[in-house]
Amino acid sequence: MQASTATLSPPMNIVEGDMDLVQRHRYGDHGAFEEIYQRHSEMVYNLAYRLCGDLDQAADLSQEIFLRIYRHLGRFGGRSTLKTWIYRVALNHCRSRLGRKKWWHWPLREETGGEEGVELLDPRRDPEARAIAGDDGQRVLAALQQVPEPFREAVVLCDLQELPYQEIAEILGVRIGTVRSRIARGRERLKDILEGSS
Repeated sequence: MQASTATLSPPMNIVEGDMDLVQRHRYGDHGAFEEIYQRHSEMVYNLAYRLCGDLDQAADLSQEIFLRIYRHLGRFGGRSTLKTWIYRVALNHCRSRLGRKKWWHWPLREETGGEEGVELLDPRRDPEARAIAGDDGQRVLAALQQVPEPFREAVVLCDLQELPYQEIAEILGVRIGTVRSRIARGRERLKDILEGSS
């Protein structure tokens, strides 16, 4: 019986490494950028939305961010994860655009016709509990717009994007101790705002 010379191919569900995708992009493979977009578009949109508080503006910011990522992806050197680099690009772009135009506006339920807005609801709860949770989520995110930018960024990255302190430090370009301090101060400021508005 002759031994088979066929080699096993790797499983299709193995996720390509960051540098493989970047390298493919450098050589003009549009599918590589599409894969990057699929992996990170929701993350970028959520960050933009939580920083600006406006659904349409977050969509515009997300498009601008991915255009910037497309233009500069070839320069990614792998000193961090691609996810961390994308967060950094997204955050810097939001800072630039939001700082320049002052889009700190929170759309009220009446303005969006009740169809849009942040869904922080657990579908397993009864309707009354979901309504209370929805109101609380709206209040928290509206109050977050009043928190000073460095603290708001840290709180969003930690509590809403659920990133570890080390990754937040890399994204913000600060030490972990500074991250901890900003998160603590941001949470305290948020608590003061919420208590003052209740």
